Amino acid sequence: MRRIWGRGPLPQTPTPNPLRGFYLAEKGDPKWPAFISPHIMRRRTGICYSLSFICKILAKAPTQTLALRTLTTLKEITFSKKYFFLLVLTSIFFLACSGEKPKGPPPPVPVAAAAAVQQDVPVQIRTIGTVEPYATVSIKARVGGELKQVNFREGQDVKKGDLLFVIDPRTWEANLKEAQAKLARDKALANKAKTDARRFAELVQKDFVSREQYEQAVATAESLQATVEADEKAVESARLQVSYCYISAPITGRTGSLLADQGNLIKADADKAMVVINQVEPIYVSFAVPQQFLADIKRFMAAGAVKVDAWLSNEEKPEEGVLTFVNNTVDPATGTILLKATYPNQVKRLWPGQFVNVVVNLTTERGAVVVPTQAVQTGQEGQFVFVVKDDLTVEVRPVEAGRFFDGQAVVKKGLQPGERVVTDGHLRLAPGAKVQIKEGK
Repeated sequence: MRRIWGRGPLPQTPTPNPLRGFYLAEKGDPKWPAFISPHIMRRRTGICYSLSFICKILAKAPTQTLALRTLTTLKEITFSKKYFFLLVLTSIFFLACSGEKPKGPPPPVPVAAAAAVQQDVPVQIRTIGTVEPYATVSIKARVGGELKQVNFREGQDVKKGDLLFVIDPRTWEANLKEAQAKLARDKALANKAKTDARRFAELVQKDFVSREQYEQAVATAESLQATVEADEKAVESARLQVSYCYISAPITGRTGSLLADQGNLIKADADKAMVVINQVEPIYVSFAVPQQFLADIKRFMAAGAVKVDAWLSNEEKPEEGVLTFVNNTVDPATGTILLKATYPNQVKRLWPGQFVNVVVNLTTERGAVVVPTQAVQTGQEGQFVFVVKDDLTVEVRPVEAGRFFDGQAVVKKGLQPGERVVTDGHLRLAPGAKVQIKEGK
C-alpha cells in the first residue's frame, strides 16, 4: 500500500480543517480527503492511535459520509489487512452507537399537597405591645431632716398605708408645741376681751363709760378672736408637718430600688425620688394598631367586651385581658392609634417594661376556606395556587387570599373546600405537569 505522507514539509496551501493538528492532502477526487495527524505520522501506526483517530473523525464528520470517508482513510493509512478489518468493525460499532434514542415522557414531579378545608376562623389583629404599670408613684419627702427609719426592703410588695420612711420629727414636733402654746395664750386674751366687751356694754347703757370706750373693747375682743383662729390654723399646719415625717405607701404595689438609705439628710421635694412604687395588679399592656382598624375596633367595643391575649415568649398559655382604652387621637407620624388592655395579673406573669405579642380578638368568621400559607404563590398577575386534579396533573388557579394567621391563609375566592393544592415543590411545576404526591406531607 502506497504512503501519501512523509517527513517533508506540509503543502503550501492546505485545505482548512476544523480538526486541530490535521490538514487535507488532495488525492484524486477532492471529496475523499486523507487526514494526516502529527500523532500518527510514524511508520506502522498502532491500533491505539488508529482508534483515537477514528473517535476524532466520528466527532467531526457528518453521519451520511462518515463511513465512506473513514474506510477510505483507514485503507490509506493502515499497513495490513488485519488492522484494516479490525478498524472497519470498530467504525461500524461507533456508527451504531451514535444514534439518539427517542425520549419518553418526563417523570412525575414529587410535590407535597394539602386539601382546602372549611372552618371557623377568628378575626384578629396581631401586633407587639409593652407592659405598663397600672399606677406609678415616686415617693419624695415633703419636709427635710435626717432619715431615721426605712421599714421595707428593695423589691418588696407593700400595701396601701404601710409605713415606709421616718424622718426625724423632733424639729417639727417642737414647732407644733410652740404653735399650740401661742394658741392657748391668744385664747386666754380673747376670752378676757370678750368679758370686757360685755361689761362695757352694760356700762355704756348707764352712761358710766363713753361710747368710744365700749367700741374699743368690742374691737379688741374681735381682734383677739381672729388671732385665735389663725393660731388654730398654725397648729394644724405644724401637726401636718409632723405627719410628713412619717411616709406611708399611697398605693399597693412593688417597690423598686432604694435611693435613700437610713442616716442620710433628706431634702424636702428633692429632684430624685426616695423610691418608686409600681402597681402591677392589675396591669396594662399598651400597643398601637394601624388606623384602618379603628372603625372595626370601635364597632366591636360598642357591642361588647373585646378580648386581648398577651403572649409571652416560650409560654403555652396567654394572659387574657380586655380592651379598656382607645386614645383620643391618631399619631400623624406613624398613622397608628394607641390602645391599652387591662389584665388581672394575679400570678404576676406580666411585668412593667416587658414586650409581649398581642392578639386582639374582634370576632369569628364562619365557614371560611383555609389552606396552608405556603400554598399561595404570587406572580405577575397576582396570587395563585397549583390545584392537583384527579388525574394527578396540576392546574394554575388564580385566587384572592385574605388574612394570614398561624400558618394558614383564608382564601376568599377561587378555591372550593376539598380541592388539593401544592404546598411544596412549586419550582418544577408548569400547567398540566404530572405530579406525584409525597407520602406523609
